[in-house]
Amino acid sequence: MKMSEFDPAALCVPGVRELKAYEPGKPIGELERELGLSDIVKLASNENPLGASPRAIEAMQRAAAGISLYPDGNSHALKQALSSYHDIEAARIVTASGSDHILELAARAFLDTSNSAVMARYGFAIFSIVARATGTDLRIADAHPPEHSRQPYGHDANTLIDAADDSTRILYLANPNNPTGTWLTHAEVEQVLDGVSANTIVFLDEAYHDYVAPFEPDFPDSRALLERYPNLIVTRTFSKAYGLAGARVGYGLTGAALADVLNRVRLSFNPGSLAQAGAAAALGDREHVERAVALNHQERGVLDEGLRRLGLVTIPSVCNFVTVDVGRPGRDVFQALLQKGLITRPLDPYGLPNHLRISVGLEAQNARLLRALGQVLA
Repeated sequence: MKMSEFDPAALCVPGVRELKAYEPGKPIGELERELGLSDIVKLASNENPLGASPRAIEAMQRAAAGISLYPDGNSHALKQALSSYHDIEAARIVTASGSDHILELAARAFLDTSNSAVMARYGFAIFSIVARATGTDLRIADAHPPEHSRQPYGHDANTLIDAADDSTRILYLANPNNPTGTWLTHAEVEQVLDGVSANTIVFLDEAYHDYVAPFEPDFPDSRALLERYPNLIVTRTFSKAYGLAGARVGYGLTGAALADVLNRVRLSFNPGSLAQAGAAAALGDREHVERAVALNHQERGVLDEGLRRLGLVTIPSVCNFVTVDVGRPGRDVFQALLQKGLITRPLDPYGLPNHLRISVGLEAQNARLLRALGQVLA
C-alpha cells in the first residue's frame, strides 16, 4: 500500500469521522513565534490572572522530588482533602486529569450506538466531542433565544427535558455554561432532574462554580442535590479559580455505585503526582480563591461596561469571561487583535460567528483589550 492510499479517517467509527478537533485558546508562545511579538496578553482560555496559590506551587515543588515514582493511583490524600471540604465520603469522589476527563469516562461507560445523549445548543464543546465519538445519537436542545430577558443563549430546562426519552443515558448541563456565561437556578436544575428518566444520568459540569456561588443565592446547591438524585454527577475543576490549569486536575462527586463504574474505565495513575499535591494544597488556601473571585467580580463588571460603551451587546455572565457580539465576523476581529498582541476566543465553532469570548484579566490587561478593540472596530 502506498502512503497516499492510507486513509485513517475511513477506518474510524462514524462518530469520530464527523468530528472536528477541539480548538483550544492560542498559546502565547505560538503567537510569539508567528508574529515576533512580545508583551502578549492572553484572554482566551479563562485562566486565573492571579495564578496559582503559593501553597500549591510549594507543594508541587516538594512533590517533584518523587517524580520518578508513579503517582498514587487512588489519589488518597487529594480525596481525603475533598472529602473533608465537601463533607462527602471518599468513595463518592472520582479524580481525573481535568474534569473533562470525567466527561470521557461517563461517555465510555454509558454511551453507544443503541442509546442517546442530550445537550443544549451553545453548550460546552467537549460534551459533543465525547458523545459523538461513541456513535450515540446526540440530540441538541434549543437554547433560550437572544432576546430572552434573563438568560439569552442560555440552557432551557424545558427543551432539554423534551429532547430526552427512555433511550437517553446522559443529559449534559454546564452550569454556568461555557461559552455563554449563563446559568440555571436551583429550581431549574431540579426541574431537569425530575423531568428525565431515572435511568438518565444528569452530568452537571460546575467548572465555574466558584465565581458564582458567593453572589447568586438562587445558584444550585449541588451538594444537597446529590443526596436526592443517585443519577447525578457533579464535576469541578482546579483549572479556573484555583489557577492550576497547567496541572490538569479535576474531580467528580456522585453516588458510590456510580463512582465505582466511572473508576472501572479510568486509566491508571492520573492525575499525576504534582497535580495531586498542588490541588490538595490549593483546596486549603481559601484566601487565594476568594481574592481571585473578588478580583473577577470587580473586573468582569468593568470589562462588560467597557464593551457596552463600544456599542456592543454582551451576554450577561457570571463566569470569569464575557461573551460579546462584535457585530461582524468574530474571527476577523480575533485576527486583528492578535496583531496587537491580544489573544481572545472566536466562537464560530459554537455557532456564534459574530461573537468573541474574552477572559477577565487584571485591570491593566482589560483596559488594554478595550483600547485595542475600540481601534479594531473603528
